[in-house]
Amino acid sequence: MLNEEVQDSMKELLKEYDVKKLNMGDILKGTVIDVNDKEASVNINYAFDGLISKEEISLDGKDPREVLSKDDEIDVYVISPNDGEGYVELSLVRALQIKEKEDIEEFYKNQKNITVKIKEETKGGVIAYYGNIRIFIPGSLAGRQRVELNTLVGKELEIRITELDLRNNKIVGSRRVIEEEEYNKNKKIIWESLKEGEKKTGIVKKLVKFGAFVDIGGVEGLIHISDLSWERVNKPEDVVKEGDNVEVFIGNVDRKNQKLSLILKDVTKEPWTIHSNDIKEGEIFEGKVARLTNFGAFVELFDGIEGLVHITEITNENIAKASDVLELGQKVKVKVLNYNKEDKRISLSIKDAIESSKEYLNYIDSDEDEAGTSLGDLLKGFKFE
Repeated sequence: MLNEEVQDSMKELLKEYDVKKLNMGDILKGTVIDVNDKEASVNINYAFDGLISKEEISLDGKDPREVLSKDDEIDVYVISPNDGEGYVELSLVRALQIKEKEDIEEFYKNQKNITVKIKEETKGGVIAYYGNIRIFIPGSLAGRQRVELNTLVGKELEIRITELDLRNNKIVGSRRVIEEEEYNKNKKIIWESLKEGEKKTGIVKKLVKFGAFVDIGGVEGLIHISDLSWERVNKPEDVVKEGDNVEVFIGNVDRKNQKLSLILKDVTKEPWTIHSNDIKEGEIFEGKVARLTNFGAFVELFDGIEGLVHITEITNENIAKASDVLELGQKVKVKVLNYNKEDKRISLSIKDAIESSKEYLNYIDSDEDEAGTSLGDLLKGFKFE
């Protein structure tokens, strides 16, 4: 009898205020009047206030006071226009879910980024939430590079929705697509900014037989083995290792094909530039045998500068190959026969250096001369019968 009287009173009050009738499922704007550990009361600009139970405030059982505060303005969902006790039964959770689904649909349609919170690691990926909406992020889409999934739990992550099926509650998100876009954008900017001869800091990423690949901040370039050092290099690992921080010079930039050559050796210390005036035809140098070939031997005069001793200029004797009388690393005296500074070519002779030494011997005693040079010094390292 009492409930009937309350309902009759409510009907009369509604008639008196001529208020629009509420329907289940309506979304209303409201202001929190009061909140305690069990529920929250809300002013919805209606003849009667609304009431939200703890279960309809949060799905994870939080204390309502952790979610709502007095005077908060919120959207609420009408569960029942009349709970039988003079209140409108409302839900914050359901209103949020509707709004969140609308957001998700808009984000997916317009391919906008959204921020989610990672709740847990699961088989093949992680579970994230946008409010109360569950989103699955596969491990392969958690980042552009491999990510330890357990390190993401509890963190917020900006993602893009890549699959959406609300009817079957299937929503898939990707962090990787965002990072790929950022990487490509930065990569384009870097390619446009590259200037030949400019110095950059990079990290050695990979070693191959013909050189080393170095990342200079989003773009990888190749240091050819010949550009690792001014000295001859047999294999890249003799100079650098993967993970090394290096300073390199920009070589050739092919923006069209996105190919970049880098130089590790200091271009400001190019040996031919430094020693070009130190080499003169007719002078005798002490060098080191750097390479042996069928047609002669290459002798290094300075680091990075080699000259050719043709097989006919090694000795007056008939030899089949340079290795018959010379060894790699052997120190020998050589005479400069021809020096082409522009083409960086030097012709050398060992036998002429020996002849010059013999001629020199005719003018000096066997003791060291005033300059301190002896015949033994001139013939240092040379093999002869």
